[in-house]
Amino acid sequence: MTLFDGVYPFYPQQRKPVVFDVDLIIVIIVFLVIAFSFLLILPGIRGRARLFWLLRVITSLFIGGVIVAVQFTSDWESGRVTANTTYKSFSPDVVYADVGVHIGLAGVNITLLGKPVGQLNETINYNEHFSWLFGKDYDHEFQEGLERGLPNPILYAAEKFSTLSPCGMHGQYRIAGHYASATLWVAFCAWLISNMLFSMPVPEYGGYMMLVTAAFLIFALLSFSTVRSSSSCVIHFGSASLQAVYGSSFWLTLATGLLCFLIGAVVILLHYVRPDLLRAIFDLCEEDEEEEGTLGEVYINPHLAEIKTLSSQPHFKLTIKNS
Repeated sequence: MTLFDGVYPFYPQQRKPVVFDVDLIIVIIVFLVIAFSFLLILPGIRGRARLFWLLRVITSLFIGGVIVAVQFTSDWESGRVTANTTYKSFSPDVVYADVGVHIGLAGVNITLLGKPVGQLNETINYNEHFSWLFGKDYDHEFQEGLERGLPNPILYAAEKFSTLSPCGMHGQYRIAGHYASATLWVAFCAWLISNMLFSMPVPEYGGYMMLVTAAFLIFALLSFSTVRSSSSCVIHFGSASLQAVYGSSFWLTLATGLLCFLIGAVVILLHYVRPDLLRAIFDLCEEDEEEEGTLGEVYINPHLAEIKTLSSQPHFKLTIKNS
């Protein structure tokens, strides 16, 4: 729908701001249910193995949850600026608001929050998502935003990431996010294999796979960081400029990668220095003792043992009388 030779009108109705991503909530719930299920069976584990199992499972679920959750977050890069900016198209009205750009692997979230929220008899609180995943059309979503009459600051920031923008940020972030996401899924597969190896009598191989997990997490960060080295446009709002910096998801992924490297290095070091301690941590000593006890304990009739002892003496003769 157009008005006056292709100029889109502004519609005063506004959407509810997005607070949480549904996919992210599902991931968090799944891992919390797994952790809660393990806590229910934890009292059935006896001795010091209970503490070792608790640390192992909680740490492993944290690593797996982070690897999957950061795929759906929108704060790998974040930037915010406070400025006086025009609010509607073809209107001189100016609002004082925070404009935020939150970049993830799958797209960008652009926020607009008035200070105060109520200005011009409206509630200025927007959170709009524009996706650049393969199979989705970023320009089409931007066009829909024009038709809905989104505020000028959101459309201005979103236009910088479109394919028609001379900045070229769309292709850079799209390719970088695609390769970072693929590398994270490889890290998730390595994490699954490491957990299977840790449950076997060869925990040192699990340590090696944890190093592989850490390596792919670092590769994902390097893939995303390639955008920073390329030239990009600066988003200006009057005299203020919006500069994006690494967000919490980026640093959380880096911390998880370092944690995986630390776990893998400690497991391999213990394998060569203190193998007995490593087997105790992974609850392998008690299993060995139980196997040895099961195979080693044999019931011997004391009367047969006495006959065997007498038969070994010289001049011993066993006589069996028939009744």
